[in-house]
Amino acid sequence: MAASPTPPPVQRKIIHVDMDAFYASVEQRDDPTLKGRPVAVGGSRARGVVAAASYEARTFGVHSAMPSVTALRRCPDLVFVPPRFDVYRAVSDQIRAIFAHFTPLIEPLSLDEAYLDVTADIRGVGSAQAIAEEIRARIKADTGLTASAGVSYNKFIAKLASDQNKPDGICVITPKRGAAFVASLPVKRFHGVGPVTAKRMEQLGILTGADLLERPLAFLQAHFGSYADYLYGAARGIDHRPVRVNRAAKSVGAERTFETNLSDPAALREALHRVADAAWVRIERHDTRGRTVTLKLRHADFRTITRARSSSGAVVDKAAFVAAGLDLLMAQLPVPQGVRLLGLTLSGLVGDEPDDAQPVLL
Repeated sequence: MAASPTPPPVQRKIIHVDMDAFYASVEQRDDPTLKGRPVAVGGSRARGVVAAASYEARTFGVHSAMPSVTALRRCPDLVFVPPRFDVYRAVSDQIRAIFAHFTPLIEPLSLDEAYLDVTADIRGVGSAQAIAEEIRARIKADTGLTASAGVSYNKFIAKLASDQNKPDGICVITPKRGAAFVASLPVKRFHGVGPVTAKRMEQLGILTGADLLERPLAFLQAHFGSYADYLYGAARGIDHRPVRVNRAAKSVGAERTFETNLSDPAALREALHRVADAAWVRIERHDTRGRTVTLKLRHADFRTITRARSSSGAVVDKAAFVAAGLDLLMAQLPVPQGVRLLGLTLSGLVGDEPDDAQPVLL
């Protein structure tokens, strides 16, 4: 008797929900005088960093992780509002309760975005698109805020799709359209392709998904190492990663590459404060704490070093995070050749699940 053929894998239905300018939108909702005005959540002081920007501010080129002084130069009428993370967490909890009504398979990426696997339509809504529309309507009704959604057959394309029709939009990419959709987009929009990788790709003549599709795997491995497999699949609209319900980050942080190498101690301390501000915003966004602070320095000759300091308890506030980073930095001075990149990361995160931990790509 012949063996029964192996059934084909079930086609996943994935929704990526991303709140629109979340922090800034909460502030505009709670303070009507801010509606229609360019708003930045963050510190307006010299070392401040923009944690989030309203769409009115984004028209001036203001964006998250930008130094506040740069944001003010671009938009002199910018209104700075201090962050209220307790409020953002409370709103995030409301939103996640809405998600849970439709599926137990939820992978939060931060307070304002998450993947949902709705392959099983437990509420009998009818389709993944209909579920996404109902989620968006419920979010608007319950919180007064708007969300954008991407609906597709894998996480990579769903995340790209959620950004396609922002704000307050939805984009559905079917399996037949997946590869063509990816080919039409600039690679700098791909999740995990940061400014440094995008610049390297540009130097190799890879500007779009179509350009990436033309490069053989061996070429990508030669230039991008272990990241090549992900890029090779992404260019073809392939991503087999499941939605991880218990996803935990290994580390959260930020880094900055400088236009000119820094060697002056005061300039390096100033740079570290700004990197720490950007990193702490992300730490708060992920609602986590950790025990290990790691400094990353890349010298002018591209020699890269990391130095770490761990404590028995969690680093509970930004002041302690900055202090640890400064201690690590001071131990590396002087740097006669100069520093081209500086990063600061928090790891040893409280509540990590080692078997399911995933790095946060920043």
